[in-house]
Amino acid sequence: MAEAFAYLHPKGKPTIMTDLKVNKPEPFLPLKDVTIYNRGEDIKSIIKVLEAGNPVLITEFYNNGSVLLNGLQEHLNRTLPNTSFKEQRAFRAVYHKLSNLIIVEIENHQILVKKAPIIGWLKKLYPETSDFLLTLPQVQGLNSAWQWYTNGITIPGLRNKIYPYYGTYFPTRFEHLELFDNWLKRYSGPKKSAIDVGVGSGVLALQMVKHGFQKVFATDTNPNAIIGLTEMMGDTKLSRKIELDFGSLFGKWTNKTELIVFNPPWLAETRDLNNLDEAIYYNDTLFSEFFEAAKQMLLPDGKLVLIFSNFAQITGVAKSNPIEQEIAEGGRFQLEKCYKKSVKKGSDKTKRDLDHRKNEEVELWVLTHV
Repeated sequence: MAEAFAYLHPKGKPTIMTDLKVNKPEPFLPLKDVTIYNRGEDIKSIIKVLEAGNPVLITEFYNNGSVLLNGLQEHLNRTLPNTSFKEQRAFRAVYHKLSNLIIVEIENHQILVKKAPIIGWLKKLYPETSDFLLTLPQVQGLNSAWQWYTNGITIPGLRNKIYPYYGTYFPTRFEHLELFDNWLKRYSGPKKSAIDVGVGSGVLALQMVKHGFQKVFATDTNPNAIIGLTEMMGDTKLSRKIELDFGSLFGKWTNKTELIVFNPPWLAETRDLNNLDEAIYYNDTLFSEFFEAAKQMLLPDGKLVLIFSNFAQITGVAKSNPIEQEIAEGGRFQLEKCYKKSVKKGSDKTKRDLDHRKNEEVELWVLTHV
């Protein structure tokens, strides 16, 4: 029987982990040399300023920033290829670099332009300073994250909304969660404990608790995930069902368990990663280290469940699936079953990745000891 749990809305009484430092955009002080942009300025000349590596300050109205970003997008669409997946990644890298030279001034925790949104993160994340600068993309990200945090997000299969903390991964597609939920419905093994590696916004852990697991031990290398879930659960019954640790892989947990669940990043990356990127990209040692540690942590008759996707392979980013590679070469685990589900077609409003999306499948791999 599925079990339902209530937890605190963020506007309720929070429980904050004060020993962790929040991962947040780094504020900076006003610059001496900066170009001003308002609606009357020529966008082409402003884009040349950005391409020269110089900052541009948004003034007058908040929407002026959107006008400039749209102009930048149109300029790059005319000058850069943007068809294949690799071209799209290169395009986004240039856009990211130039757009983050567009800055916004904050005074008394409010954006210093007319008709700007009220963003509670500015006071919540920056109590030590009220006047500073951030880039426009950072401000936009904070604004979107504040809406998700305050309004909550409905996840299919969960009774309550989740309230993701700033900078914490949360699912925007649900096929992999449906796979996991269906697998949990059929799971007939013991439910004394489970470990969720990389808990994020807590969805997989919440699914396991819903399906009767007595205790879920969870880890994450992103402090925001730990802070956010601690705050969301507060001192409710759920906080005694899910125990958190800020750490990599299995963190401080040493007791073996009957179920280990891991929804790893789905794309390989060689550049240096920050904590927010680690939910999307994995380095070349993640899987080998995970499987080696999981071998020691899984009980003899336990199950190891990994949620993955073929996206990297169908886009040419990766030639092999690291889970298949472990089964073939690792000598530690064997395949019990792999479940797959096609991903729903993306929005027709954007052409990005539509050709890839029609061939994408999410995967749920169930492994056992060799």
